[in-house]
Amino acid sequence: MPERLAPATVVACFTLLAAILLPFADLEISGHDPWAMLGRMLTGFARPDFGAIETLAHSLALTVAFAVAGVALGAAAGFALAPFYDRRLVRILCIGLRSIHEIFWALLLIQAIGIGAPAGVLALALPYAGIFAKIFAEQIEESDPRPRNALPPGTDAISRFAYACLPLIRAPMTAYCLYRLECGMRASAVIGFIGLPTLGFQLDSFFRKGDYGATSAILICYIALIASLRLWMRPRLAPLWIAGSLALLAALRAPPMGEGALWRFLSEDIIPRPLRSGEGLTGLLDWLGDLTLTEILPGLWNTVIATQIALVLTGIVAFLTFGLTVPAVTGRWGRYAGHLFLVVLRSLPEYMLAYLFLQIFGPSLLPAILALGLHNGAIIGHLVGREADSLVPGLRPDAPRGLNLWGWELAPRVFGSFLALCLYRWEIILRESAVMGILGIATLGFFIDSALSELRADRAVVILIVIALLSALIDTISLRLRQRMKIAGLRDSDCARTSALSADAMRT
Repeated sequence: MPERLAPATVVACFTLLAAILLPFADLEISGHDPWAMLGRMLTGFARPDFGAIETLAHSLALTVAFAVAGVALGAAAGFALAPFYDRRLVRILCIGLRSIHEIFWALLLIQAIGIGAPAGVLALALPYAGIFAKIFAEQIEESDPRPRNALPPGTDAISRFAYACLPLIRAPMTAYCLYRLECGMRASAVIGFIGLPTLGFQLDSFFRKGDYGATSAILICYIALIASLRLWMRPRLAPLWIAGSLALLAALRAPPMGEGALWRFLSEDIIPRPLRSGEGLTGLLDWLGDLTLTEILPGLWNTVIATQIALVLTGIVAFLTFGLTVPAVTGRWGRYAGHLFLVVLRSLPEYMLAYLFLQIFGPSLLPAILALGLHNGAIIGHLVGREADSLVPGLRPDAPRGLNLWGWELAPRVFGSFLALCLYRWEIILRESAVMGILGIATLGFFIDSALSELRADRAVVILIVIALLSALIDTISLRLRQRMKIAGLRDSDCARTSALSADAMRT
């Protein structure tokens, strides 16, 4: 086995795998007259209706409140866990927390504590706590050890961290918190599709009514909110935003849950039915076998197909669009147009894009693949474009411009980072593919949603464990591939830091 794996070989293998899986993908267009539907949607989008501005403003405020509160709680928990991340139990706990998507956490929490503000905040805070713990631990580990070593030998660990380590990592920690808030804004909007009062709830309501003008107004406000995040969320104002968010969420009233609902959920509902009914190991194995054959394997097959095809589409979109933000390639006005195009695609969550495509093409893997490819491709295209733009000032005065610059100079030099980012997003695309099942697409999320709607949380938990294990497997393979190719690994912290520092371009 060669010591170094050629990036071109990896690209060829992933492309070949997607081509092999393509005939097995359900890409049927089942919508009734999809092009007429698309025409009606575009006509409505061209005439945004801000008439229901009071309702829209309240949903916007709640979207921000859930995001701010969830990210703040997750950051606080991650900060507390980070110093102990090298311990096996803490690391396993954090991996488990971040392997489950926010919307799955929301579905479970609604079953346990009801559809209210705590469920929405915890749905964001739990996975983000695992992510923050990993990132903060890496930043602590990578910080310069010399200030800590210069302190007197008897200095306690807390003082060493507070006075010698924290000042060095405060800036990257703040940058990552801002980046994660951007992610939290997208997640906050998405949890509205399952009943929480954020923008997703309003979007779903107006779509069901066919009111595309109001839908357009929601999307415009949402994109503007994301694009202006760096203007209204300043670190020194964070305490005020957190206090205001908690006050707004405290005013929400949720339907009361029965007494002991949480304990019943933890002690009974998530325990496999054969164990609750005393059927023993034989009954449990039969139950698991039936669940595997009827739900896990079909859902897993569709999830993997959607993931692999969407990953290749992501690479195509990113590779073709990264030059849009480089003035030497597209010119000054072309750069502005390219930034706007990529900002719109990266601001809309995959789930929201898939929901839009679902109205046009009907329930198949096609809406999921298109949404995943466009959203993740825009993210990678934006990041790689920023790196490519930083290379231009170092070129010779007689260097080419336009497509020649893009194809012969920039593309070869950023190819390693491009491929590393695609592999980094691979595990994220898998989790998002599973979530698409909630829209009626036959991935693993479809069976989770069905189990919870039938009050069979035990089946949902088993499928969630399968998703977590598969996510961990893909994350491990991705890391090994990046190491074998000897390209910049772009771990979570590196990618997130790059995204956070480059997010100022969203305002352009």
